[in-house]
Amino acid sequence: MRLPAFLCAALIWSIGPAKAETFLYMAEEVGCMWCAQWNAEIAPIYPKTAEGQTAPLKRYDIHRDATPDVEFARRVHYTPTFILVDAGKEVGRIEGYPGEDFFWGLLSMAFDKANITVGNNE
Repeated sequence: MRLPAFLCAALIWSIGPAKAETFLYMAEEVGCMWCAQWNAEIAPIYPKTAEGQTAPLKRYDIHRDATPDVEFARRVHYTPTFILVDAGKEVGRIEGYPGEDFFWGLLSMAFDKANITVGNNE
């Protein structure tokens, strides 16, 4: 059965454009005390925040896991390194964990610089 052209067009239009995936990579390694501190202070709440819903966290161990299939601006040298990714490309980076208060401010600046609206993940 063939659908009339207008029904096909309506179906395609209702699906809408493909949404570019935005997420935050955390590059970590075993024994990293700053990774452990971030895990204790931020990890439990991150997914519940507007930032965490806009850019869900993905992790990778820099020694054990393959480098993610993402276009990074440069190699990761320090852990933790937080890499904001949009549409498969790095758009922001935080090297190290400066503590809870500074982390949120730096992450906010990364979103702003990349023109990503926090909380608008529709």
